[in-house]
Amino acid sequence: MTLIDDSTAASAPASDDAADRAARLTAAGSAWHERIAAAPANAELTYRVSGRGTGAVATRIIAGKHRFTVDEPAALAGDDAAASPVEYALGALISCQVVVYRLYAQALGIVLDDVEINAEGDLDVRKLFGIDESGRAGFSAVRLDVRLSGPEPKERYAELQAAVDAHCPVLDLFQNPVPVQVTLG
Repeated sequence: MTLIDDSTAASAPASDDAADRAARLTAAGSAWHERIAAAPANAELTYRVSGRGTGAVATRIIAGKHRFTVDEPAALAGDDAAASPVEYALGALISCQVVVYRLYAQALGIVLDDVEINAEGDLDVRKLFGIDESGRAGFSAVRLDVRLSGPEPKERYAELQAAVDAHCPVLDLFQNPVPVQVTLG
């Protein structure tokens, strides 16, 4: 299944209401279980995103019906018009964690009032600029500070964290090598 821009589909309104969120999470989980039970191939998704260079080193990204810019600070040759690629990567990790925390809190019957996550990533730019080829071009370490609030005992939130760590797609991207094929056209 390919996720594409379907402008005819109505977007669900944003809501911070816990009951609404619980209903939406439960409905989504049930719908996916039914789709996959009907045809296991329905579990396989392909995401498509495109980008085009703009400005000094910025990129205009199109992801379905969403458009956003990625840039670099001036110290890295950018115009500082938007967050950098590595900041978006950390943002993707945080946002995926929030989704999976909420999803698994609902699935496990754990009351989760709020989730707040801060991320830090250590990046040495020597490889980026060709100064030293021995290190990594990407993060050498990432730290997440996850703050959960609600009435549950710490053990329940530790159970929730274990479920999230095992099921978060973007955390998996950070923790495991992913085969990437690059074609120059």
